[in-house]
Amino acid sequence: MTEIVYLRMKKTIGISKMKEIHLKDIAYLSTSSTSKKKLEDVPIYRITKKDKNIVIIDSFLIIDYLIHTFSEIEVQLIGPTQTIIRINKSKKAPSIFIVVFIWLLLFIGTAMTIMNFHYDVSMQEVQQKLHYLLTGERNDYPLWIQIPYSLGLGMGTLLFFNHWFNKRFNEEPSPLEVEIYNYQQDLDNYLNHHENKLNDTKPPR
Repeated sequence: MTEIVYLRMKKTIGISKMKEIHLKDIAYLSTSSTSKKKLEDVPIYRITKKDKNIVIIDSFLIIDYLIHTFSEIEVQLIGPTQTIIRINKSKKAPSIFIVVFIWLLLFIGTAMTIMNFHYDVSMQEVQQKLHYLLTGERNDYPLWIQIPYSLGLGMGTLLFFNHWFNKRFNEEPSPLEVEIYNYQQDLDNYLNHHENKLNDTKPPR
C-alpha cells in the first residue's frame, strides 16, 4: 500500500561547519508511515570547501531520489520548492580598536548629517522666533527650547529604531530590521531564480 509523505522544504538554514546534510535538516516531513525516521535520516548532500558560502537544494531532486529509493511512498510537496543553505564560517572577534574607530566614524557622520540638516532648514532661527512668540523677548540662544529639543531628538531616534543596545522596547520590528528582511527576501529570490549552485547536484545514491 502506498503511503503519502507530505514534504515542506525549509526556506533557508544556516550551518557553521562542513557536514553531511540530512533530509530532516532541510525539510519537514509529515506521514503515517513507519519509515518516517528512516526518511528523515536520508543523507542529501555533503558540504565541502568547494561550496563556499551558499548551496541551493531543489525539491525536485529530493522527490526524485525518495521515490526511487522508497518505492512504497508517494511524496507531495507543500510550500517552498528550494532550500538555501548558508555556510557561516567562523569569525574572529573584532578588534576593540576597529570597533571604536567605526563607532567614532558613525558618530561624527551622524552628527554632521543632523547639523547640516538643521542648517538647511534654519532651525536656530525657527527656535529664536518661537522663543520671541512665546515670551516677547529676543534671545539668540533659547536654551529652554534647544535642550529639550536635543534630548527629544535622541529619544525619538531610540524609539524609532526600537532598540537600546540588545534590548527591545516592544515586539514590533524596527524599520531597519524590516529593510534588512526585505533585502534578504530579494536576495533569496534572486538565488532561487538563478539556481547558481546546484544545477548539476544529485543526492547520494
